[in-house]
Amino acid sequence: GLEPIVCVGETLAQRNAGQAETIVTDQVRGSLPSALAGQDFAVAYEPVWAIGTGRTPTLGDIAAMHAAIRATLVEQFGQHGETVPILYGGSVKPENAGEILRTAEVGGALVGGASLKAVDFLAIINAA
Repeated sequence: GLEPIVCVGETLAQRNAGQAETIVTDQVRGSLPSALAGQDFAVAYEPVWAIGTGRTPTLGDIAAMHAAIRATLVEQFGQHGETVPILYGGSVKPENAGEILRTAEVGGALVGGASLKAVDFLAIINAA
């Protein structure tokens, strides 16, 4: 009864080299077997350089990457790919959760360190 969450993301060097979208969409293609068609699963975009650093991509960068992931999911799974949740993870905190969660194609948050403080986690939950 577990629902897999497949995490994908690029390093800062890959982003700076203009390779972020290619790296991430290749990870999606290589990580999701065709056997998942019709099954419940989620994809989490977690830029490696943002995890635990307090740094977050711009909302435009998040929206663009989530759109690229969505297009890859539709390419790979057809109509089912249109409804797979795409989560954002990588320095989600009370101060930015609301705007991230309102960004196009962001279907939720994968919260790390901020989930360890009840007050912070509750603020993120309330932002949803």
